[in-house]
Amino acid sequence: MPTVTAVRPQLVYLVFGADTYHQEAIFSIASAIAHLGAAGEMPLDIQVFTDNPQPYARLPVRVRPFGQDTRRAWSQPHGYHFRTKHVALREVLRDSPLAMLVDTDTFFRESPLALFARIQPGTLLCNAFSMQYRDGSDSPLYYELAEELKAQGMADDDMWLVNSGVIGLFQGDAQVLDRSIELMDRYYPRTPTAYNLEEFCLALATYKQYPVHQCSDLIHHYWSRKLLIRAKVQAWVSKHHEQPLAAQALADVRLVSSHVPRPPAVQRLAYKAVTLALPREQRQFMREILYGCYEHPNEFDRACAPVWWDKARQNLQERQHAPVQAEQLQRWLGSTVGRLILGKRRDAIYQHLIANPAN
Repeated sequence: MPTVTAVRPQLVYLVFGADTYHQEAIFSIASAIAHLGAAGEMPLDIQVFTDNPQPYARLPVRVRPFGQDTRRAWSQPHGYHFRTKHVALREVLRDSPLAMLVDTDTFFRESPLALFARIQPGTLLCNAFSMQYRDGSDSPLYYELAEELKAQGMADDDMWLVNSGVIGLFQGDAQVLDRSIELMDRYYPRTPTAYNLEEFCLALATYKQYPVHQCSDLIHHYWSRKLLIRAKVQAWVSKHHEQPLAAQALADVRLVSSHVPRPPAVQRLAYKAVTLALPREQRQFMREILYGCYEHPNEFDRACAPVWWDKARQNLQERQHAPVQAEQLQRWLGSTVGRLILGKRRDAIYQHLIANPAN
C-alpha cells in the first residue's frame, strides 16, 4: 500500500484571472514552505496551473500553462469554470501517485505533509464537511434533484456536502474525479445557478463508497471573512513580493492569522462612549469606522483598517436604505465632533471612501 513517505506528493494550484487570486496563491504557497521549514530540499513538488507565470518566478514551483483555450476546453460542455479544478487535479494524477489541489484562498496551519498523511488509498481528503443535504432544501441542487437522486440510491437527506477548498487523492482513486466531472456535465443544465455544484458532485461521487477525511485543523480556507484575511495577505505580499522566501518573509507568514482584528472590549466601550456626542443616526457608523483606527500591535491586523471602513459604509447604506453619497460623508466626517473623534485619521478615511465607492 503506497504511503506519503513512499511517494513524492504533488501540491497543486489552479490560478487565473485577477491579480488578487495570484496574491492569494503566492501567500498560500509561502505558508506551505514556511511550515515545511525551508525551500531547500522540499519533500514535495508544487505545481501551478496559471494564465500568468510571472508572479511565481521567485517561488520553487512548476508552472503549467493555463491559457484561455485550455480553460475553455476544461469548462466544456457547459462553460462551468469550477469544472476546471477537477480536470486539473485529474491531469496531475495521470503522472503522479499522490496529489492534492488547494484553493488559492487558503493558508497552512501545519506542514502540508500532515495533510498528505491523511490521504489514504480508497479515501478522499476534503477541507471540511459543510452541511447535510437536507439542510440545503432551498437550493436547486435539492428541489431539482433530490427526488431523482434518492430514487436512484445516489443520495439521501443524511449525505454530507463537502467544502472542496482541498481535494486530495491517490492515483488509484482518480475515478472519483472522472465521476464528479460526469455528474457536473449531467446536472449543470438543470442547476445552472447552483454555486456549489462542483462540491455537490464531489460528495455524490464518494457517498457511501469512499471515506472522506477533513483537514480544516491543518489548513485555513478563508471563504468566510474573506475581505479581512485578504487584506492581511495583500499586506504580506506587498512587503515581501521581492523575496517571498527570505527568513523574515517566512517568519511573517505566522503573523497572518484567521483572527478577526477587533479592538479590545475596553476600547470598544470607549468608542461607544465618545460617539454619544454625535447625532443618534451617526453613532453606529462612527463606531464601526473607529474599529479600523485601532493600532493593533500586529502590522497585518492593522492592514485591515480599510475593510472596517468599507463595512461601516455598507452597514450604513443597509440601515438607511440608500447609498452613502460624498456629501453625506463630508458632512458626517467633517463635522466638529467627527473631526475631534477621528483626529489625524479623518482625511485618510474620507479619501479612502471617496476613492473606493461602494458596489
